[in-house]
Amino acid sequence: MKFEDVKEYGRPYVIAEIGANHNGDMELAKKMIDSAKECGADCVKFQSWTKDTIFSKRVYEDNYFLRDDYRNRTDYTLEEIVDKYHISREQHKELKEYCDKVGITFASTPFSDQEVDLLADEMDVEFIKIASMDLNNIPFLKYVASKKKPVVISTGLCGLGDVSDAVDCLTGNGCSDITLLHCVSIYPPQPEQVNLNNIDMLRMAFQLPVGYSDHSFGIVAPIMSIAKGACIIEKHFTLDKNMEGWDHKISADPEELKAICDAARLGYQMLGMSKKVVNEDLERRNVFQRSIVAARDMKKGEIFTEKHLTYKRPGTGIPPKYVNFILGKQAKRDIAYDELIQMNDF
Repeated sequence: MKFEDVKEYGRPYVIAEIGANHNGDMELAKKMIDSAKECGADCVKFQSWTKDTIFSKRVYEDNYFLRDDYRNRTDYTLEEIVDKYHISREQHKELKEYCDKVGITFASTPFSDQEVDLLADEMDVEFIKIASMDLNNIPFLKYVASKKKPVVISTGLCGLGDVSDAVDCLTGNGCSDITLLHCVSIYPPQPEQVNLNNIDMLRMAFQLPVGYSDHSFGIVAPIMSIAKGACIIEKHFTLDKNMEGWDHKISADPEELKAICDAARLGYQMLGMSKKVVNEDLERRNVFQRSIVAARDMKKGEIFTEKHLTYKRPGTGIPPKYVNFILGKQAKRDIAYDELIQMNDF
């Protein structure tokens, strides 16, 4: 499935979010691309940053982002890890060529104007993904919009005002193809925090296609998002949840990603349409529905009362809802027990 085919209530476009789960190892990155393709994902997404474009000096001094996933490590600083895990310009192109070779879409989230140039101008990606942390980065959004590429925006961390400002900025600067992703930027959220009803809310508020970016454990939330008409499902992906790194623990492994992809291909078909359609054929309906039947032998001239009538299959006779039309009328012939009552019998 191509990104250009994404539409509301269509088959969800599944993005395997590799992010930095390659841990700076390009061979591991390629193995993850192969696995995502085998699982049925439509796209693999990376993150485009360097140690100079993602954090300021203060964050490196604090080592804040080491607290959860590297709490037992003393041989790394945050700056060293960011430098190790970033993808160089040449590696971007290498991974894009590899994705083209195996037949899966390459995408990435840029964190600076330079990385937007790389993705949009040099690599001609199908769309640009904006992280929720950048929804209030208006100068950056203006620059992204100038590339006239489709844009996918995560909405975690942000209120409706921030989302509205971001959408207005993009549309006002020439970006006409925008998809929103409902997202909860907690790693992982509790079930009551997932709030999939926000998919409906965002769709109504902005009249834009809406998908879901998942940070929960397991596969329940992304699969349930299909029932909300999510047009994109983005899920972090890893080959081993026990690997060291920021996102491995909340990521889907290959078995889980395959389950999500399989559900995406089947589940959306079950949404159907917003009107009642009787799909069963007439023969099946006749077998299962009921008709008005004689509950006892009746003589010609007898008056039909409730004690004379019952309701049994098949449904080829008079439907039970018309019983009041028969009550009080005379039988025109002898009617045997268990016979279907016909319109010419009274």
